[in-house]
Amino acid sequence: MKTLVTTSAFVAGVLTTSFSLAQINDTTTISAPTQAQSTVAPNSRLTVSGYIEAYYSHDFTAPKTVQERPGFIYNHKRNREVNVNLAFIKGAYVGERVRGNLAIQVGTYPQYNYAAEQNLVKNILEANAGVKLSGKKDLWLDAGIFSSHIGFESAISKDCWTLTRSILAENSPYYLSGAKLTYNSSNDKWTLLGSVLNGWQRVAKLPGYSGPSVSTQVQFRPSSTLTLNWSTFVGSDRPDSLGQGRFFNNVYAIINPTGKVGIILGFDIGSDRKPILSGNRRAGSGSYVWYSPVVIARLATSEKSHLAGRIEYYDDKNGVIIATGTPNGFQTWGYSLNCDYAIMPNALFRIEGKMYSSKDAIFETTSGLGRTNTALTTSLAVSF
Repeated sequence: MKTLVTTSAFVAGVLTTSFSLAQINDTTTISAPTQAQSTVAPNSRLTVSGYIEAYYSHDFTAPKTVQERPGFIYNHKRNREVNVNLAFIKGAYVGERVRGNLAIQVGTYPQYNYAAEQNLVKNILEANAGVKLSGKKDLWLDAGIFSSHIGFESAISKDCWTLTRSILAENSPYYLSGAKLTYNSSNDKWTLLGSVLNGWQRVAKLPGYSGPSVSTQVQFRPSSTLTLNWSTFVGSDRPDSLGQGRFFNNVYAIINPTGKVGIILGFDIGSDRKPILSGNRRAGSGSYVWYSPVVIARLATSEKSHLAGRIEYYDDKNGVIIATGTPNGFQTWGYSLNCDYAIMPNALFRIEGKMYSSKDAIFETTSGLGRTNTALTTSLAVSF
C-alpha cells in the first residue's frame, strides 16, 4: 500500500488548483447526479476539485423589499440579488485501503442549511475518513460529515436535473454525520449502506436527544438506463422527553438518465409519533404523517442543452417538517420548467420558472397572504 501524501503536499495541491486555471477539467457533462469534477495530481492519489454557483432569484409574488424566499426553501434563498448559492474546494485522497475527503464551503446554501450548527462546522461540506474492511470485497467503513445518501438531489445544482431543489429535497437531509458501512457488489449493480448518525441533518446532536439514529440504503442498477433506490431513517428530531420516534422512507427511480428523454420518479413518506404531553399522556394514538411525490422529465435538445419539467406535491398538514400555523397546514403543489445550456464543458448556465400553489394562504404578497407564489431563477455554475 502506498504511503499517504503529506500535509504540505495536500496544501500545495489545493493552492495550485485554486490559482491555476490551466488545470481546469473539461469532462463535465449534464447527466444523472454525480460528484463534482476533479483534477488529479501526477503520481498521486490526491485529487482536488472545486465548484462555484452564482445565482439571481426574482420572487414576483413577495413585496420588493422581502429579501428571502419562502421559509421551506434553503437553496437559492436570497430574493432580488446576485449571490453565491454554493462554492467549495475539496481535497480527496483514495488509497488501496484508506480514503478521506475534506471540502470547505461558502454561500447561502450553508448559511441557511447549517444555521443550527456550531460556527466551527458551518463551513464544512464534507470531512470524513474511511477504511476498506476487506481485501477482496468493496466494503468500506467511513466516519465523519458526509453528503446524505437520502434522495436523488444534492446541494450541487449542476448535478441535478432542475436548477432549484424539489420541496422533498429541501426538507430532508442534505448532509449527515456519524459512521456508515457501504458495500458495492462486484458486478456494480448493488449498493448496500447502513449508518449510525447523530440525527436528522445534524452534526451536533439535538439538545435533549440521546440518540443515535440509524439509516439505510438499498440501490439496484440493473442496467445503465435504470436506477432503483430505497433509503430509510429511523430515530428522532425531537428531545427524548417528547417520545417522538421518526420513521422515514425515500424511494426513487431514475430512468434513462443519459438518453434523449429521461424521467425521475420520487416519493418520500415519513411519520413522527404523537408527542408526550404533561402528565405523561400522549397527544393521541398513532403518528403524524407527511408525504411527497415528485416527477421530473428531461429532454436533451442538443449536445449542450436540456429542458426539464417538474410536478410535485408536499402534504404536511400537521406541520411536522413545514409548520404554517394554518387550518390545513402545508399542502402545496409545485411546478417548474428549466432550460440548461453548457457554455463550455465545465460552465453551465440555467434558467428556471417555478410556481407554488397551496391549499391555505401561506405566501407573503403585497396585499397580505396569498395561496400562490411565482419566481424566476438563473444561475451560472463553474466546476474544476
